[in-house]
Amino acid sequence: MARGRVSLQELVRRRTRAGLVARSAERELFRGNFDTAPEDGRHRFLFHVHGTAGVGKTRLVKEFEHLAREQGALTAYVNETSGSVPEVLEAVCRQFALRGHRLKDLERMLATHRERRHEAETAALAALDPAPDGAPSTGGMALARAGLAGLGLVPGVAPFTAVLDPAQLAHGADRLRSVLAARFRSHEDVRLVLDPASVLTPVLTDELNAVASDVPWIVLLLDTYERTGPFLDAWLHDLLTTDRYGALPDTVVVVTAGQHPADPARWGTFADFMTSLPLQPFTEAEARGLLAERGVTAEPVVAEALRLTGGLPVLLSTIAGTRPAGPEDVTDPSATAVERFLKWEQDPGRRFAALAGALPRLLDADVFAVAADCDRDRAEELYAWVETLPFADRLGGRIRYHDIVRAPMLRLQRGRSPRGWADGHGRLAQAFRRWREQTESGRDTGTLWLDETWCELRLGELYHRLCAAGPTAVSDTLRDLVEACDQGEALAARWVRVLEDAGRDAGAPGVSAWGDRLSAALASGGTRAVLDTLLDWAGHTPLPVPGRLPVRRGGDEPSTTPGGGVPAGPPDFPGDPVGADPMLWDLDLAGAPADVDWMSQEQARLTTPADVALPAPLLARIHRDRALAHAARGDHTSAVTELSGALALTPDDARTLALRGEYLRALGLHAEAVADLEQATALDPADAYAWASLGATRLTLGHPEGARTALDHALALRPDYTWALVRRARVARELGDPEGRLAALDRAVAAEPDSAWAHCERGDALRAADRDREALAAYDRALALDPGYASAYASRGVAHHRLGHLDEALADLDRALELNPSYAWARERRDAVVQHRDG
Repeated sequence: MARGRVSLQELVRRRTRAGLVARSAERELFRGNFDTAPEDGRHRFLFHVHGTAGVGKTRLVKEFEHLAREQGALTAYVNETSGSVPEVLEAVCRQFALRGHRLKDLERMLATHRERRHEAETAALAALDPAPDGAPSTGGMALARAGLAGLGLVPGVAPFTAVLDPAQLAHGADRLRSVLAARFRSHEDVRLVLDPASVLTPVLTDELNAVASDVPWIVLLLDTYERTGPFLDAWLHDLLTTDRYGALPDTVVVVTAGQHPADPARWGTFADFMTSLPLQPFTEAEARGLLAERGVTAEPVVAEALRLTGGLPVLLSTIAGTRPAGPEDVTDPSATAVERFLKWEQDPGRRFAALAGALPRLLDADVFAVAADCDRDRAEELYAWVETLPFADRLGGRIRYHDIVRAPMLRLQRGRSPRGWADGHGRLAQAFRRWREQTESGRDTGTLWLDETWCELRLGELYHRLCAAGPTAVSDTLRDLVEACDQGEALAARWVRVLEDAGRDAGAPGVSAWGDRLSAALASGGTRAVLDTLLDWAGHTPLPVPGRLPVRRGGDEPSTTPGGGVPAGPPDFPGDPVGADPMLWDLDLAGAPADVDWMSQEQARLTTPADVALPAPLLARIHRDRALAHAARGDHTSAVTELSGALALTPDDARTLALRGEYLRALGLHAEAVADLEQATALDPADAYAWASLGATRLTLGHPEGARTALDHALALRPDYTWALVRRARVARELGDPEGRLAALDRAVAAEPDSAWAHCERGDALRAADRDREALAAYDRALALDPGYASAYASRGVAHHRLGHLDEALADLDRALELNPSYAWARERRDAVVQHRDG
């Protein structure tokens, strides 16, 4: 009978498993768990594998998965490639589907979560910082995520929100909750955005209960737990030990594996239901068994192998693979692992391929073909061979050399051929760049940071440029890091890590210095501390500005509109221009504090790598990001200081001038604002934002004709610019043009039908035209969009009063004062209603 053929992948798996001659106690303990019924007191529902790097955790977890499948279990393996609970659930869905068990309800709910998440960010942007063209700008998305962090939607950016005043952030979160509640179709949609685990996990438990009727066991394996545990551990504890997410089937077994023991404070009471498996280097008997399995039995050889490896499985496997004939053939594998292996490989192509495969951090067939620099057919053949190497760990559909072996391989290549090292990394950087550009074709650049494939390709490109010592590699990486900080802490950490990895792997102290310091900053203070560190190193941190904000000189609220600093009121800014730089404004906004730590700043400058100069536009960008964060909490004084720092670096940037001019307007410094805004429009006559802000400022200064000219410029550039349309309506009111006022507001609500502000302003115009019933409809729409909008309640109350609806008027005015107790205009209107009622 002909022998049935098996796949190459299956042969790889068999050879890999053949090396697991040790860990027999752990393997038998896990396998035997399937022989005990769940109700048996000896049965365990959680296994936690832990130990240092190189001790074989991942390989044991993979063996556990194989043993579970032998028992008929449905399994899913998750590692650090998943960065949140929803991403973990997506990985589970994919793997279960590959094994014939689709979790359709969970898949649908995850798709809904992605849609609602996008809608939430759009809503946050509109509620907190609407951009002039309706599209999220980088700085605007940073503010939106800061607001969402106040809701708990973006846990990774919580440290960033330290720059925001807690009371104002809480208020913004309350308002955003109201906006989301009005926008989404159900309360569950809101929860799906604000607390996705609370909605998704009950669906998971229902799906697992359904699957449990078809399979004897369900096994979830969570590897690299030192990285995934921070967001998984509390969730997993609730899933296994409480009824918060519903009842799990008793045939679920979970395996976690990381460098640290389980947290006793969290898991101590679960000790009778879990098993901790601390992994140590192999005992002498286990090490001898592995060597014997590979045909290494000569006692002098075995003794030397035991001495050099310290029992670490990956090093023992490497030595065993060389088939050493005598002790003289056994050298320190942590220094020359590859050389010892290649001694027995006669094919020069394979020898080169084994070394080339170490250059990338992760390997697949495409990356390997570039690293090995050979034709596709030969690359496929060599890659199949590399997959069988004992130190090539499988990671999903890719492989990664174990760090203990990869590090000396990299040192060997750097020292032997510096030019070959640079050429190899340069070739890989070009390939990653080419692949990245292919993913960008025809796409909006604003969406790329949300694309995992694009991020991975960009990081690969930067890593290899850094290793090749490209002339702008560090500055380009840092420029990207600033952008990544806008996307949240998790993404910023990946950009910091690429500096750490490249600095270590390339033996580049300057790159390592950046990585180490930025990593420490991220751990201690989040993305804000990362930006601060970059500025400190450049010696360009502006002095913090303490004290109270200047009092507004004049106001820009119309006499017929409820005025004066309503916290939940409409947007007061023309959008979010994120550009670069202009002239340093020599305005003394506040004195310098006495407790500035100049010594620390000087020390930071002295430790800056001398061969890297941060480009002025990058530093200006950081100043602008800080300005946006200050402005988000209403601290426009500090925002102006930051923007002045940006303008000192890039003095001819019209967009930064426009932004500073707008913030000066917010401070009531209208003459200074006009100077900035007129300069901005002269430098860039196509900047609608600057024209709109200039128009608003001129109106406040009592120049409605000049305001009309500026706003008409803005609207000629952007006909659907809602903020400018509302301001244009206010100009029309001042010029005695009620028809023009209402026409502008009709355009505003048509351009942005979900703008509560525009609907409220339109209601004011209708009320001024004695069309109170139509005004009521406009206010109703505004409050449907934003139930926390105090101005809309006050204005609707006045409209009810004019129509003789005294009870409704009092109710609305009371609600406005409940939302904003210091709302003087609403209190005056309420007093008028009470006087009317009481005669």
